[in-house]
Amino acid sequence: MTARPPLSVGIALLAGAAAVTGFSPFYFWPAVPLSLAVLFVFWWQSASAWWTVAVTLAWCAGFFGAGVSWLYVSLHEFGDMPAWLAVPAIALFCIYLASFVCAGAWLQYRLRVRLAAKAPQAFLAVMPAAFVAAEMLRGIVFGGFPWLTLGLSQTPGGIIPPLLAGYAPIFGGFGISWLLALLSGALALVALPATRSQMSRNGQIRLAAAAAIVVIAGFVLDAIDWTQPTSYTVSVALVQGNIDQHLKLRAEQLRPSMEAHLQLVESTNAKLIVLPETVLPVFLDDTPPAYLEALKAQAVKNDGDLLFGVPVAEHREGRTPYFNSVVSVGSSPSQRYDKIHLVVFGEFVPPIFGWVMNWLNIPLSGFTEGSAHPVPLTVAGERVAINICYEDAFGSEVARQLPQATLLVNASNMAWYGHSLAADQHGQMSQMRAMEMGRWMLRATNSGLTAAINQKGEIVRALPQFTRAVLSVEAEPRHRATPYVRWTDWPVKIGLLVLLATLALRKRKTA
Repeated sequence: MTARPPLSVGIALLAGAAAVTGFSPFYFWPAVPLSLAVLFVFWWQSASAWWTVAVTLAWCAGFFGAGVSWLYVSLHEFGDMPAWLAVPAIALFCIYLASFVCAGAWLQYRLRVRLAAKAPQAFLAVMPAAFVAAEMLRGIVFGGFPWLTLGLSQTPGGIIPPLLAGYAPIFGGFGISWLLALLSGALALVALPATRSQMSRNGQIRLAAAAAIVVIAGFVLDAIDWTQPTSYTVSVALVQGNIDQHLKLRAEQLRPSMEAHLQLVESTNAKLIVLPETVLPVFLDDTPPAYLEALKAQAVKNDGDLLFGVPVAEHREGRTPYFNSVVSVGSSPSQRYDKIHLVVFGEFVPPIFGWVMNWLNIPLSGFTEGSAHPVPLTVAGERVAINICYEDAFGSEVARQLPQATLLVNASNMAWYGHSLAADQHGQMSQMRAMEMGRWMLRATNSGLTAAINQKGEIVRALPQFTRAVLSVEAEPRHRATPYVRWTDWPVKIGLLVLLATLALRKRKTA
C-alpha cells in the first residue's frame, strides 16, 4: 500500500534519522538495513523521478541531519561562526551530502523505467548498486566525506553481533555496504506484495537461500585469522590530556598543558607512548628544547619511543609550508609523519573559498599535504603506520603503509566537537580500519575516544571521554596482508562500474 505524499515524506525522514542508531555509540545495526529497506520501498513505488528525489531528500534530511549535527559545535562554539550562519551552513552541507544519494535515486529510477524493469530481480540489481555507488562518490569528491557509510555499522560493539564483519578483511567497508544494501533490497522485496507476488515459490526460496549464504559466509570468514601475530606483545600507553578546546590555544595555557602531559608520560613505563594530535599547539621549532628532552628521556628510560602530534614548519627558499605532523623521540632516531589527507575548510581552504575564513576562527587552517607515499615509523621495535584524525576514514589510504606496518596508530583531537556523537562515530571508523588491515589500532586523543582496538575491530580497552588519564595496554603486533590490503576498494569499484555500465548499455538498446 502506497502512503500519501506527506506521510511518505514523514516516514522517510524518521527512517533516515533512525538509521543513525545503527552506528556508534548505539551499535544497533539492524536499524540500518531496515531504514534502507524503507527507502527502497519508496523508490520502487515512486511514479516519477522527481518524487523519487524528493522522498530521498527527506530520508537524507533525517540521516545526515541527525548524524552530523555535531558540526554545529565545531562551527559555532569553537569556530566563532554566528548561530544564524552556522545552522544554514550545516543545512547546506547536509544538502550537499544528500545530493549524492539523490543522484543515485534518480539514476536507479531512470535505469528501471527505461529498461521497463518491473521484475523483482531489478530490485536487487539496480537499487543497491546505485546507492553504494553514490556512497563511494561521497567518499571521493572534494576530498571525500565517507562518514556514516553503511559498512561501518558492521563493527562489533552492540548487543546484537554484526552479520557481515567477516567480509571487512576481504572487501572492506564499501564491500560490506554493498552486501548490506543487497540485504536491504531483499527485505524491501518481500515487504511489497506486488513484487512478492511476481516471484515463484522457488524464486522466494532461492532469495532466502542466497541471503542465508551471505550471512553464514560472513560468520565463517570472521573466524579466519588473515594476519599472523608475533610471539610477543608491546606495552603501549595512550595519553589523554583532556585539555579544554577553549583553553588549548591560549598562550597562558601552554605551560600547564605541557606540564600535565609530561606528568602523564612520566607515570608510565610503556615501551611505546602515544600523545594526541597537535598536543603541543606551537610549532616544533618553538617548543622548549628542555621539554622535548624530558619527553625523550622518559621514552629512553622505558627503552622505547614516544609519538606526539605537533605542527611543523619547514623553512624553504621563498616559502614556509607547515604540516600537521606526528614526531617521534626516544631510543630510535627521530622520525616524522606528515598528514596527507587534510580536511577541507578545517585544515586548508580552497583558494576560491578564502572568504569563508572571514567567518571562521580556526587556528592552523593552512596546512600542506604530506608525502603521498608514506612509510611506517620504526619505533619501539615495531613498524608503526600513523594516521592523523580524519585520515582513518579512508581505508585505501591507510593501506598504503601495509603490509610493512605491524601496528596502526591514530592521533586525534576530537575536543572540537564537544559532547556529541562525533568522537564515537570517528572511533567506529578506526574499528573498520583495524578489521580491514588485520592490525591493532591504537587511538590517542585529547578528550576521547582514546582506545585500543584489536584486529577484529573489538575495543579491547577505552578511556572514559573527557577524563585525564593514561590507557595502558599490551598490543599484539601482526604481520602479513589481508586481501583488502592487496586490492583495497578496487573489486567494489569495478563491480559497481561493470554492473551499472551493463544496465546503461541495455537501456540504450531498449530506448
